[in-house]
Amino acid sequence: MNDLVILHLQRNVKMTTPKDEIKGTGVENIGSNLTYLYPEELNIPNQYKTQITYLKGENIFKQGAFAPYVIFVVKGLIKVYLQTGYDKQINISLAKTGDFLAFSSIFGENIHTYSAQAVKNSIICMIEKERLKEVLLQNPQFALEITSKNYRNERHLFEVIKNISYKQMRGKLASTLFYLSQEEFLKEDVFRLLTRQDIADFASISTESAIKFLKEFEKEKIVKLSGKNVTILDQDKLLTISRNG
Repeated sequence: MNDLVILHLQRNVKMTTPKDEIKGTGVENIGSNLTYLYPEELNIPNQYKTQITYLKGENIFKQGAFAPYVIFVVKGLIKVYLQTGYDKQINISLAKTGDFLAFSSIFGENIHTYSAQAVKNSIICMIEKERLKEVLLQNPQFALEITSKNYRNERHLFEVIKNISYKQMRGKLASTLFYLSQEEFLKEDVFRLLTRQDIADFASISTESAIKFLKEFEKEKIVKLSGKNVTILDQDKLLTISRNG
């Protein structure tokens, strides 16, 4: 990444990362983080990457903007969404620690096809895409792991399309709750981080409908509501509603 880009980033994004946020995570610096997650030979020199802290609610990149680098989530939780209108969006997924964003830029996709926003204070690493491409070519095991992750993401996207196209609102909301109640997200206390609007946007329904059906699920003892938090009480029943649509 050239000096001009880094200077621009320093002017527009908070660059400081509190030490107590990083200490003990095994990611005291970018190089050690990539080594921690992948084989030792994948360490990428510092001149090809830069670390940035985004605060909760800050946009990391915008749909339609240029994609000059690949994003690696060092620590945090990132909301991935499509802007479908002036004030409308569909939440696609949550990217967690260890995930990549804008990965398609390696293969010539120079425009971001979706937007990304920090759901909580997050640390990301911007990696020069040509350098990461070299790493993929030199490390087949790493490339295979990335391919596997992309396959799982693709399956999730098919599920999102099916939810939007075929399911009734109860089924859409059930599918969303089932997705968000994965262990990896519950560890992040995800429901306390999301608004009812966020949940509605994951289900592609209105906020009013999301609130209505959440209350119905509570009456049916499928979930328990406590402020912003949603606790799944009957996962089997929730999965049945999701499957039946």
